[in-house]
Amino acid sequence: MAFARRVNALLGALLFIFTVYVTAIAYAQETFRVSYGGYNETAAPMWVGIDKGLFKKYGIDASMIQVRSGALSIAALVSREVEAVWPAQSTILSTVAGGIKLGCIASATNKIPRQLIARKEIKSIEELRGRIIGVQSIGGGFWLQTMIILDHLGIDPDKHGLKMRVIGDGPVIAQALLNGNIDAAALTYSLSEAPLKAGFTSLADAAELKAPYQGPSICALKDVIANRQDFFLRLTKGLVEATAYILDANNKPEVMKTLQKHLRLQKADEVEASYKVLRLMATLDIAPNPAAYKSVQRIVATVNPKIAQVDVEQIMDSSFVRTLESGGFIAEQRKKAR
Repeated sequence: MAFARRVNALLGALLFIFTVYVTAIAYAQETFRVSYGGYNETAAPMWVGIDKGLFKKYGIDASMIQVRSGALSIAALVSREVEAVWPAQSTILSTVAGGIKLGCIASATNKIPRQLIARKEIKSIEELRGRIIGVQSIGGGFWLQTMIILDHLGIDPDKHGLKMRVIGDGPVIAQALLNGNIDAAALTYSLSEAPLKAGFTSLADAAELKAPYQGPSICALKDVIANRQDFFLRLTKGLVEATAYILDANNKPEVMKTLQKHLRLQKADEVEASYKVLRLMATLDIAPNPAAYKSVQRIVATVNPKIAQVDVEQIMDSSFVRTLESGGFIAEQRKKAR
């Protein structure tokens, strides 16, 4: 009898190991490609999750594919070249207004780490009247963050006669400001350093504003989300754990390595500044924020009236975050943030 029990125990252990092995193989086959346009710290929660193997813990082999704009990200999604996108809310609303059904499940950033920098002679918000503001594109993430800042400062671009000029990406816009080709721009902290050292004016630090804001989100076609509920729950777990990893000060060296690699930073002070920005904007309040969506909707509708008709409640899918909140998973991750 004792021998039989030992044999049964051994067989049970072997069966368990085999089951775990087979499950691991099945999970390893679940690839997840995400396209994104913004080349800055907002993508870091995904980068960290990938680099530190946090998504793989939940059976997801994730990768980020950088493209030039939100529109190209959406094109890649619709053509099924990627499984999800990581877009600004302006891109989300424009896409849905165009008839594509998207669902957005989580976002790990909720602050705008930018300063509104103006030429030396501009000393106040009121002096921006009639001036030229540099942006990357009309309707994109850079433009949206600029518009949110202006909106919260009580500046109506039309009434103030502001001229939005499409210049290029962040470094090109910063150089255009230094060269006098534009009068102001909402620059990231790192890009703000050179103009400030040259005597340019900071009219506002956007991170200190109380405007409702939510950064890029994990979004996918609604039918894909509906058919892969378990997958997207595990994906949300990975994003939560990656964000908690960022917010744990003990992980600073590893997070800085990820930022240095993906942003191709060369100097130690650049990496340090990038880390501070990421810590400032990262949040475990990752559920879609209705106030942020409605604020963006009002702003973006000024350039695309169709967006005013979009039902933002149909875009936001908080079910995965609610499940993790009710199950205590997010509460456990919050304990790591310090």
